[in-house]
Amino acid sequence: MKKAAFHNLGCKVNAYETDVMEEELVRAGYEIVPFEDAADVYIINTCTVTNIADRKSRQMINRAKRKNPDAIVVAVGCYVQTSEGKDSPDDMADIRIGNNEKGRLAEIIEDYKIGNKNGESEKTGIVDDLRGVSPYEDMQLGRISEHTRAYIKIQDGCNQFCSYCIIPMARGRVRSRKEAEILKEIEGLVKEGCREFIITGIHISSYGTDFDIPGKIVPSDTFGEKRLLGLLEAINAIPGVERIRLGSLEPRIMTESFVETMAGFEKICPHFHLSLQSGSDTVLKRMNRHYDTAEYLECVERLRKHFDDPAITTDIIVGFPGETEEEFGQTLEFAEKVGFFEIHIFKYSKRHGTVAAGMKGQLTENLKSERSDRLEEVEKKLEQDYRDRHKGKRAEVLWEEEKEEGGIRFMTGHTREYIEVKLPIPEGAKWKSGDISEITL
Repeated sequence: MKKAAFHNLGCKVNAYETDVMEEELVRAGYEIVPFEDAADVYIINTCTVTNIADRKSRQMINRAKRKNPDAIVVAVGCYVQTSEGKDSPDDMADIRIGNNEKGRLAEIIEDYKIGNKNGESEKTGIVDDLRGVSPYEDMQLGRISEHTRAYIKIQDGCNQFCSYCIIPMARGRVRSRKEAEILKEIEGLVKEGCREFIITGIHISSYGTDFDIPGKIVPSDTFGEKRLLGLLEAINAIPGVERIRLGSLEPRIMTESFVETMAGFEKICPHFHLSLQSGSDTVLKRMNRHYDTAEYLECVERLRKHFDDPAITTDIIVGFPGETEEEFGQTLEFAEKVGFFEIHIFKYSKRHGTVAAGMKGQLTENLKSERSDRLEEVEKKLEQDYRDRHKGKRAEVLWEEEKEEGGIRFMTGHTREYIEVKLPIPEGAKWKSGDISEITL
């Protein structure tokens, strides 16, 4: 049997697309093996959000070819999309596929094999132009590697053009998936035993806006409140769905009516990721973020008004061009004021083609690292504070995996707030993956 190996880099959307591509190759007669094993085809789903992501993408492409020089090496995704027309992602990649052709992976591989057999071609590059209006590439997931939760991609692309971000160039403009296809996928995964669904995309707050403005690029200040709420209501009504968890959300979508309506869906988890990026208003303006810290805090307060102590998580970039010590201090203070559960910390990475790449005041890597370490100390304290507040409370845990350590059997899982739980399995208990138990934290 033909063997294929995958390596995924980057975001939750990439993880979803990798699962779909694996499933496609299984249907085409491939056995999926670990990336470290010998394979006939290696597929690297690349990322380009930072310079480090670019480097890792190149390293994995080269590693695959060194492992088996006779194998077909396929580079797909964001690094390919942004590198096309400048430098090849790597001379060792036999096939390069951008961000709107992943669903044809098996077909492209077979065409490449036929072409090489006939001596017609040596390398293949398929990279669509995503700068204008493009169709959504429907990819349907029919099975899951985990038996408890699944990522559900509802849209692709972004029209925000934050000054530091390469993603609009890598992923193109906003394009949404039809609601019927999303619901069909979830219903199928429920039958596979999935209990929790994480709604993901590149900018899910824009979901459905391209339906309302067909054939045109959606303005950056347009959000899909009604479309997204309608989708969540429909998912909430599906029998067998136990939890709905939302991916990263634009803070400005959190209006009073949006939050109040969402709070009426009992399956929505009280865990919200609102991307902040900086706690300094002057930095936010240079980032082209279109809100200030006062507006952001109002959004958080609305969530806390309608949900019982929800987990608020975020992203913060340190070392943005021109960031002064005073501005960084404002970020530290604001993070403590909000009281985040978790902060994903990124050191600013200069991306060719973005506005920020040409800004004056680029900071040194040493200073970025020093500020990252300081913010990490704040993050650790805030995370512990949130966990401490929930100690002794009753909480529902979705059990995900059984482990054994020192002869003791444990179950691991997460609460609705996404607090990780690890407990010895009580004698006589029949906990298994996919079960939900109420415990005292």
